[in-house]
Amino acid sequence: MKSKRYVKDKLTQLLISLVSLVGLIILVAVFFYVFSNGSSLLSWNLITGDYNSNVFNGYYSTEITTNDFAAPSSLSDEEYFSTRWGISFMDDEDTEGHHIIMITYVDIDSPLANIPDKNDETATISISSGQKLMTVRFSDNTMLLPSNGAEKANQLFDTKTSIADIMVSTSGKGIRGSLITTLYLVIMTLVIALPIGVFTAIYLHEFAPKKNKFVNVLRRLIEMLTGVPSIIFGLLGAAVFIPIVSSLTGADTGNLISGSLTLAVIILPVIISSTEETLKTIPDEYRQASLALGANRNQTTFKIILKSAIPGILSAVLLSVGRIIGESAALIYAIGTSIKDEIIITERSTSLAVHIWSVMSGEVPNFELACAISIIILIVVLVLNLSVKFIVRKIAY
Repeated sequence: MKSKRYVKDKLTQLLISLVSLVGLIILVAVFFYVFSNGSSLLSWNLITGDYNSNVFNGYYSTEITTNDFAAPSSLSDEEYFSTRWGISFMDDEDTEGHHIIMITYVDIDSPLANIPDKNDETATISISSGQKLMTVRFSDNTMLLPSNGAEKANQLFDTKTSIADIMVSTSGKGIRGSLITTLYLVIMTLVIALPIGVFTAIYLHEFAPKKNKFVNVLRRLIEMLTGVPSIIFGLLGAAVFIPIVSSLTGADTGNLISGSLTLAVIILPVIISSTEETLKTIPDEYRQASLALGANRNQTTFKIILKSAIPGILSAVLLSVGRIIGESAALIYAIGTSIKDEIIITERSTSLAVHIWSVMSGEVPNFELACAISIIILIVVLVLNLSVKFIVRKIAY
């Protein structure tokens, strides 16, 4: 009998271990896929760069016959320098993984440092490092395309004496605007939802009658809201919050304010439930001791109980921030999918999660860029997690 029970216990433990191992393998596989596909695109330019690129179109008709420029010593072996035009090129990839020719250096005396603007004869454009070389048509109609590569570009520039048409652009496809939008959403949503959620939890646990039917119904409704699909909250944002915000601010579309209000409704149940559970863990002796020393109920609640509940409230904030950063379905309706570089709270914009949806919703999904943005989201959540744990530990000890 004992041997059968022993075998049964061992088989149960083995089954639990195998199921746990499968879950761990799946989790590791997902992380491996994200990091292996997105790490190559991670760069400071991706994080700080604009999504929209600016295109400049110019020309240089005066013939150059001398090769007077010397390559600076700072150039690497991967950079090709034209001694005739005083400009260097390097093969690179943009944030979407496409091959480009990057301009890495332009001499201050280079004729390309200040050339006529082909679209406005009264203006000039400046070609500088960090720009992409799009197309060049020399005066003899020889064409240079990004697919030719940096070495071919250098050879052509060294042999050609004038340029009929040159197009360059800033890098573009950066996520700075989406990152700023996400930070705005986090701050604005917490400003709206955190006080409401905490005070609601305080009322439910500290002030509301313990066996009141209305209070019980309210708790059930809050629990129900945690299971409502976020797409329904997005419809709420589109049908309710956008018209309200439009009537108050004059905005004619979804915007950061309507998005923040929608997210506030989404995270309210999380904050209320987490805060109330934290309040339940605080011993009643704290309340009784405070009241015995002469403090009234309000003083006891806000100076003793609430202070003791700060670690739990911070945990609720962490869960809420993770939900805000990762939310996409609701924001598609409540704020829009326009990727912008200039962020205005009364206009459309895009969070990092919606940015991922945007790059994956086209005819050719961009898995690499989506994975790169996912890595950034994971890093942000990890930093927030460690920060909250550090603050909780400091408060606790």
